[in-house]
Amino acid sequence: MTRIVPLAAADFEEWLPLWRGYQTFYEVDIPMETTRVTFARLTGGQEPMGAFLARDDASRAIGMVHWILHRSCWTTGDYCYLQDLFVARDIRGGGVGRKLIEAVYDIAQKNACSRVHWLTHETNQQAMILYDKVATKSGFVQYVKRF
Repeated sequence: MTRIVPLAAADFEEWLPLWRGYQTFYEVDIPMETTRVTFARLTGGQEPMGAFLARDDASRAIGMVHWILHRSCWTTGDYCYLQDLFVARDIRGGGVGRKLIEAVYDIAQKNACSRVHWLTHETNQQAMILYDKVATKSGFVQYVKRF
């Protein structure tokens, strides 16, 4: 049985392998300094963002999701951006990703957000099987300018 719990300040060592697994999947290497700031933001309660961990029967962290609330020019309420979602490779396909997404849906509804949105890479076919069941493709194409 999977439990979804808020990420807490004491969870760094359990969260870190999931965060690194996410980076490996997307072939990025986020510096440890940024990782520590990100974790503090996710758990500090001072930012419009947070995270959840999925835990198995043995209380092992097997998945994570990060979310950010942000303003919109189209609504008076916020939107909720589901930024990062990762489930341990040996657990995938068992419903953990769906539970993590639903936890973000709950946060969005509690904060009167009008939508939850996220991105995934076009090659992430396995995740898109789930995403097509729990949300609707927007039809928009993302453009990025990096600095």
